[in-house]
Amino acid sequence: MTLKTYLTIMLLATGICWAAWAVVVQSINPETTNWIGFLLFYVSLFLAVVGSSALVGFCVRFILLRKELAFHQVAIAFRQSFLFAVIIVGALILQAFRMLTWYNALFMVIALTVLEFFLISYKRAE
Repeated sequence: MTLKTYLTIMLLATGICWAAWAVVVQSINPETTNWIGFLLFYVSLFLAVVGSSALVGFCVRFILLRKELAFHQVAIAFRQSFLFAVIIVGALILQAFRMLTWYNALFMVIALTVLEFFLISYKRAE
């Protein structure tokens, strides 16, 4: 897959995910919905944040780090956007259950940072 094809597909998929999230926000009442409504909200938001931050992360990496190959930058940007979306949606889920505190958020950020460092070191060890 070429870089242009990847960016086009990712841009379209991200647009669809944001549109799906907007439909969920407009059509589902959080006071009367069941777990399926909340699942649709969080999954569509997660996918939209992953796509958006992957595109932004790749563009920033492509402009600033021209030494690396583009497919390495795509993989790194996607991995980091996945972890970023986990933090965002995880914080929202904790807030929905009234469990979001500064130390829970800090623990989540530290845990995902350690995971990112592990993934970086694992790739270099191969």
